[in-house]
Amino acid sequence: MKAEKTIETLRKNGFKVSYFETKEEAAEYLLAQINGKTVGIGGSKTVEALNIYEKLMENNTVYWHWFQQPQDEVRQNASKAQVYLTSANGIGETGEIVNIDGNGNRVASNLYGHEKLFIIAGVNKIAADGAAALWRARNVASPLNARRLGMKTPCATGELKCHDCSSPQRICGGVSTILRPMRGIGETEVVLINEELGY
Repeated sequence: MKAEKTIETLRKNGFKVSYFETKEEAAEYLLAQINGKTVGIGGSKTVEALNIYEKLMENNTVYWHWFQQPQDEVRQNASKAQVYLTSANGIGETGEIVNIDGNGNRVASNLYGHEKLFIIAGVNKIAADGAAALWRARNVASPLNARRLGMKTPCATGELKCHDCSSPQRICGGVSTILRPMRGIGETEVVLINEELGY
């Protein structure tokens, strides 16, 4: 199992970790865990791939700016939700969880303010260590997201890598690295899936 070392390290560092072979199994698990809550979702192709948004809305109040307007208000509501779902741009086998962000809503919600944080990631997000996880966030996840959003940045229009640009459309203004569960969050659970999901 590709994730075995990562799971062992994350648990040693104090994170709750769940592992699933498929995104369908992970989706079923998450839907069973979240009921009668306010739920915020950060921009995440991984969460989108689980197809749980509409099902979550059956028993919860869900805030996701990808599907609701006005986006700024939805982001604010998501930041105050009891439960927050997001992914990671890189997870080091040595236990570092890295996210990179333009607006700051995902990074902020990774660090503070929720009863429960679920970090959901495919095994493609696993990197050798924290430095490799950061490299992945800057040179894989950010360029692919910038390209998806149609940004006029060097990483989106040119070579798929970080150019450390000064573009006003740059989507990687801040980085968070979580080493241990944050005290400002009730519980952080990493949900690893044995599939390639998201960027």
